[in-house]
Amino acid sequence: MQKKYTSLGLMSGTSGDGVDASIINSNGVNQYEVIKDKYFEYDHDIFKAFHGLKEKILKRKDLGMFTNELSELERKITLFHAKIVKHFEINNKDFLVGFHGQTIYHNPKEKISKQLGDAKLLYQLTKKKIVYNFRKNDIENGGEGAPLTPIFHQLIAAQNKIKLPVCILNIGGISNITIVNELVDSSELFSKDIGPGNCLIDTWVRNNSNKKYDKDGFFASCGKKNEIIIEQAQELYVNRLSKEKLSFDTNDFDISFARGLSLEDGVATLTEFTANIISEELLYNLNNNSKKIINILVCGGGRKNSILIKKIKKNLPEKIKIKSIDDYGIKGDFVESQAFAYLTIRSILKLPISFPKTTGCAKPNSGGEWIDG
Repeated sequence: MQKKYTSLGLMSGTSGDGVDASIINSNGVNQYEVIKDKYFEYDHDIFKAFHGLKEKILKRKDLGMFTNELSELERKITLFHAKIVKHFEINNKDFLVGFHGQTIYHNPKEKISKQLGDAKLLYQLTKKKIVYNFRKNDIENGGEGAPLTPIFHQLIAAQNKIKLPVCILNIGGISNITIVNELVDSSELFSKDIGPGNCLIDTWVRNNSNKKYDKDGFFASCGKKNEIIIEQAQELYVNRLSKEKLSFDTNDFDISFARGLSLEDGVATLTEFTANIISEELLYNLNNNSKKIINILVCGGGRKNSILIKKIKKNLPEKIKIKSIDDYGIKGDFVESQAFAYLTIRSILKLPISFPKTTGCAKPNSGGEWIDG
């Protein structure tokens, strides 16, 4: 009988609004059980500091220019994570903590994916076994370091008896897909980032209001899209970004093309643009799959934006069905944090967490480093 581990996955995604935390029991292979999920929103200082720095750090050299600010923010983020670990009051000595940290810069061409988070400090504060640096080994072996969740998406499909083939669409700050054709063979998993998710809409809302995001697509529903701007932006997007690119940073996209529009018209325009990119990339990748896919399951915060989802559905053939992953009893807000709890266990077992068709690495790679004393 395979040993089961208890693992806490801490994931702060590209939206940079807080930390999703999930505790699971799993053998790291073919079984998992969710024990608890909880969201912890960043305080105003961390949220503002992160997004302020994120907009300044556009190139690798910028990391060196803002060393002091990054160090201070990293400490605050680590202390925030330590409070989360202590919140759960887990006394199990074999308890694992998967510490992803907050991505501040991701550029696989330069072989770098920088997450803010001090694993040594987190260990000192919690005295728990900390697993971190999940992306490094993949990047060093020719991969793009992302997406890393596909192996867990496959397990979700297997354990919840989801009909295959299926496409899992995660709409966070960035949108990514996983195509699961087989329940067991991980070498056949396919995954990639497909474009912006919430990042453009969120940035516009933050810059033009006192809100953090467009709740349920309210601003988009009040605004009027600018067709000329959308057409120009899509042409620029297609010419600039390669379909072969497997992972994006939020700084791969910008909202400058919408300047001059009102709050509502800007959100309506950016929502339409985002929906067009997502649906176009979905069609491209579904049509290139060896098996016919008609079911798309959506997770991540973007699934709650009814206007965005409605527009994506409108752009796709009627035969393709988009459903919320919640319809299967799976909490769509916590798929990524559950995934990193699972990846944490696989890291300890030295099992692969990335594959050639998910990140572009040369061969299946284990990943993660750990501190336990």
